[in-house]
Amino acid sequence: MSKQGSAPIRAAIHPSHGKAVGLAIAAAVGGFLFGFDSSVINGAVDAIKGEFALSAGVTGFAVAVALLGCAAGAWFGGHFADRFGRTKVMLVGAILFFVSGFGSAFAVGVGDFIVWRIIGGLGIGIASVIAPAYIAEIAPAAMRGRLASLQQLAITLGIFAALLSDAVFANSAGGASEVSLFGIAAWQWMFLVSIVPAAIYGILALRIPESPRFLVGAGRRDEALKVLTDVLGGDEDPVARVAQIEASLEADKAVTSKASLRGSVLGLLPIVWVGILLSVFQQFVGINVIFYYSTTLWQTVGFTEQMSFVASVITSITNVAVTLIAIALVDRIGRRPILLTGSAGMTIALGVMALAFTHSSGSGAGVSLAAPWGPIALVAANLFVVFFGASWGPVVWVLLGEMFPNRIRAAALGLAAAAQWIANFAITISFPPLLAAFGPTVPYLMYAVFAALSFFFVLVKIPETKGVELEDMADVTVARAAPKR
Repeated sequence: MSKQGSAPIRAAIHPSHGKAVGLAIAAAVGGFLFGFDSSVINGAVDAIKGEFALSAGVTGFAVAVALLGCAAGAWFGGHFADRFGRTKVMLVGAILFFVSGFGSAFAVGVGDFIVWRIIGGLGIGIASVIAPAYIAEIAPAAMRGRLASLQQLAITLGIFAALLSDAVFANSAGGASEVSLFGIAAWQWMFLVSIVPAAIYGILALRIPESPRFLVGAGRRDEALKVLTDVLGGDEDPVARVAQIEASLEADKAVTSKASLRGSVLGLLPIVWVGILLSVFQQFVGINVIFYYSTTLWQTVGFTEQMSFVASVITSITNVAVTLIAIALVDRIGRRPILLTGSAGMTIALGVMALAFTHSSGSGAGVSLAAPWGPIALVAANLFVVFFGASWGPVVWVLLGEMFPNRIRAAALGLAAAAQWIANFAITISFPPLLAAFGPTVPYLMYAVFAALSFFFVLVKIPETKGVELEDMADVTVARAAPKR
């Protein structure tokens, strides 16, 4: 068995690890596009609704439909990554991002706009699978948690960049529907700027090396040895690691039937169900309601459109800041304590938001809050973002990248990520009708209940994986996930 939590701190700061950090940052650019493309719609919703004369239902579908593309991209991305390699699939994702940004900006009707958003969703889904898998497979065990957390940091930076650019274009033009640079509407520029990071991601995908685990599986042992020599640092033996990967692959061949996601619990392996439920809980706490509908939400507490854009940007900055806290702590105190603290904090914050909206006036989408409940709801919403961003945001992606056995990692991660996007779609598309029918109290109370349930799920089913080598991960995670007899 390899070294675990007692690995010396020097392993995390060895100069040779700079290569691993650089590769992780390059892979995490996909996370930036993930965050940008999924949040850019925030500032454009009302403008698109007016531009194409959409009903509330069609508008909600146009916002949420990209998430179905995300689910498909995550599912197929995992399988294609196992067959063709991580970097080739990254390149495909970059192309999809580029095409979607251009097409969404110049859509001529809601039909083709929806098509372009689905294409962008495919790119997001691919990025959501490939980045954590690639980072986990090139990272030294002692710093894997921090490097895997870069995916979530990049997502939060993408969200921030999207909301900031939305605010800049909308405010400089006098509104999202107004004409901006070169006679192009502000809302069109919101989508068009995404082609720049998409191009950068594509260039990086062409330049970074393939995952050593894929290389060993493809019989390219010398290439894998070179990559591991570059990223592991002098305190780990790359030859021994390659031998360990080869032994793992040989063991997988000996039990070919187990190289499948199929199992005894409703047709899937228990560890796969744990990954799926972890993903679903991450979305069912309602985080993306804040990021997709925050501009509308702040207007219910009395903010103007311009103030609402500013408030959304501040929320995204908060999300970035607390993600940095999670990166600093994940390899020090472990995954479980962070998740448990986050679940408890989110439950309280969401409960306060639900309580605040019981003091609202108006009904449906026209609900409003008077002092002091407006500021209380605003503070509670930002505390919710703090607890999520410092826990479930980054740590779920860390766990999904490392918790599955080698033989099923990419495929299981793809299925879990697809479930996450379907859960995201369900929450996103259900919020407007819930808001119209019941006001904000019912949906926020529902999210609080899921946050409370997530606490007990972690307590019972999530093992601590800090410092465990990927080749040893099955011994830790599979046993914990197995149903009790």
